[in-house]
Amino acid sequence: MSIAMRTTLLRSTVVAAATALCAAISTLPAQALDAQWCKDVHIRFFVGGAEGDAFGTIVYNGAKQAAADLGPKVDYIFSQWDVEKMVQQLREAVAVKPNGIAMMGHPGDAAIMPLAEQAHKDGIKMMYQNVPVPKVVEAFGGGYVGAQQEQQGRALGAEAFKLGKLKSGDKAIMIGPFENEARGARERGTVAALKEAGVEVIQLSSPPSGEWASDPNLAIPVITAALLNNPDVKAVGYPGGQMLGNVATYMQAAGRKPGDIFNFGFDTSPQIVEAFKGGWVQLTADQQPFLQGYLPILSLCQQVVLGLAPMNVDTGAGFVTPQNYEIVAELAKQALR
Repeated sequence: MSIAMRTTLLRSTVVAAATALCAAISTLPAQALDAQWCKDVHIRFFVGGAEGDAFGTIVYNGAKQAAADLGPKVDYIFSQWDVEKMVQQLREAVAVKPNGIAMMGHPGDAAIMPLAEQAHKDGIKMMYQNVPVPKVVEAFGGGYVGAQQEQQGRALGAEAFKLGKLKSGDKAIMIGPFENEARGARERGTVAALKEAGVEVIQLSSPPSGEWASDPNLAIPVITAALLNNPDVKAVGYPGGQMLGNVATYMQAAGRKPGDIFNFGFDTSPQIVEAFKGGWVQLTADQQPFLQGYLPILSLCQQVVLGLAPMNVDTGAGFVTPQNYEIVAELAKQALR
């Protein structure tokens, strides 16, 4: 057989195979593309905070929108940012044996590992949001939707140094759950970036039970005392949107005026928008919590119904400042951004 004839035969075979494949695909059922295609899936979703929590509400709204779009039955779990409560609730969620669980990663790898192992044995699909648990994912699978904690923290520290016009030898306060191996990586990253730039950083550890996130006013005595004992502080960093949205209260309690101190932190919310407007807040890192609600639900549906791999999405979106906060202000007021 000549080379030309072989080439012609090969082309004919490829075309025939492609035609057969297209015909086979066209006969596949289209239920997965119909509205509410995930309606037979049961999911337990961890919101993180309490009902009405500034950050958690945006996560919740994202998850609710995904459920409305896709149709799964979703049980929403509120934990008041208490890591011990999260672990107990995860234990209960695994025992129920839903099709999938979307879990906040705050308790960390060690605490989640045995429950992730049980979920894996039971065929429960897992997603994690807000705080990564890389060792758990490596061992038992699952995906992650959220910012990369240390990376985002370091970026915020560098941006605060620049926009706050800080210099080596200046003093700053950083608040955070520093003892929490997983969740505290972000604030430890901010501290590291500031110290590398020569800033003296005073670290205020937030309670591991999440009390200050649930009720930011509980931190007033600690922050006020720190400011009174360190009157030369140039900047203060906050570990989440709940506390950053309460900056005016902290500053007024310490006798400070808007602009006296460079206040920075994480997240957006209606309260943070008002703080920008009033001159109390100068910088925040946006991690798009709506996506941290929507995408884990979508990914679990895709895993259960379509057999797709888990999503891994970095939701860190950059910085909000007095110069650009109005771009996200309306969506923040609607608890969507």
